[in-house]
Amino acid sequence: MGRYIIRRLLQAVPLLFIISLVLFVLMQASGDPLATLGGRQPPRAEDRERLARQWGLDKPILVQYLYWLIGNDWTLVDVNGDGTGDQPGTRLGVLRGDFGNSLVTRQPAMQVIAERIPNTLILMLTAEALIIIFSLFIGVYSALHPYSFFDNVLTGFSFITFSMPIFWIALMLMYIFAIRFKAWGLPYLPTVGMYDPVVGRTFAQVASHLVLPAMSIALIDIARYSRYIRSNMLEVINSDYIRTARAKGLRERSILFVHAFKNAALPLVTIVGMDLPLLLAGAVVTERIFAWPGMGRLFLDHLNRADFPVMMGLLMLISVAVVVFQLLTDLVYTWLDPRIRYA
Repeated sequence: MGRYIIRRLLQAVPLLFIISLVLFVLMQASGDPLATLGGRQPPRAEDRERLARQWGLDKPILVQYLYWLIGNDWTLVDVNGDGTGDQPGTRLGVLRGDFGNSLVTRQPAMQVIAERIPNTLILMLTAEALIIIFSLFIGVYSALHPYSFFDNVLTGFSFITFSMPIFWIALMLMYIFAIRFKAWGLPYLPTVGMYDPVVGRTFAQVASHLVLPAMSIALIDIARYSRYIRSNMLEVINSDYIRTARAKGLRERSILFVHAFKNAALPLVTIVGMDLPLLLAGAVVTERIFAWPGMGRLFLDHLNRADFPVMMGLLMLISVAVVVFQLLTDLVYTWLDPRIRYA
């Protein structure tokens, strides 16, 4: 097992280099970072030329990639005349943990990202907990009562919610639980932000603002997860070893949750292992609609300003998370299924 983990980590190194190169080329083609440095006043032609030369933007793209990867000496120039961004410094490079400074805020890119990670984790972990809890209940119940009235109702509801786009679900929830509830004189839920600035960031404020965006994310994935659980549980509970366990007189609860569910959960582990790294990316559409200050909204805001350091920091963070969680998924397989061994 130890050799397997070391081999997977060593394989991840060239993979991450390739991913970083592809992302760097795509980000370079997405916009002009120099166009955003002057704020509302575009930088002058001579300032653009000087900045391009000092930051290496006049070099071939592979040379720029090496600057980003291993670092180079560069100097920030005061373009808009407000006294900011004119302190010389050394770009250490990503290999030494320096993703550069944000072109928008002039702060270190990883500091900008770190400020949003807790907000995204609050939203996405809450949504993921709702998804797993309700999908397990719906999937297992439907598998134990196949083609019953409630199974048909739950199946129909799952197909309806899974076919809906996330922005439509979010807007409908806002309309029902905020606009209509307020019109009917009922307690209604807030629709924007993470808390009321007048009240402050209290637990009650965050919890109330969390309900609608978490429900929007959860409804679609509950339908997806529950379908996987139902189909796999149906296949497992009709297996020969389950009938043998019943013939031996084992309790039904023990058969279902010890023998059947562990095997049925293998495909679910794959789905969760793929979804968990995306928690760091945030829900771009949901965070935009509900003005949730997370990483998805951060990516959109800085993408519009062609803020390469922040965007590359976000994308590389997600890439590393995918590699790590795929390794953890493989290790969980060995716990759920003793037949799987990594030599």
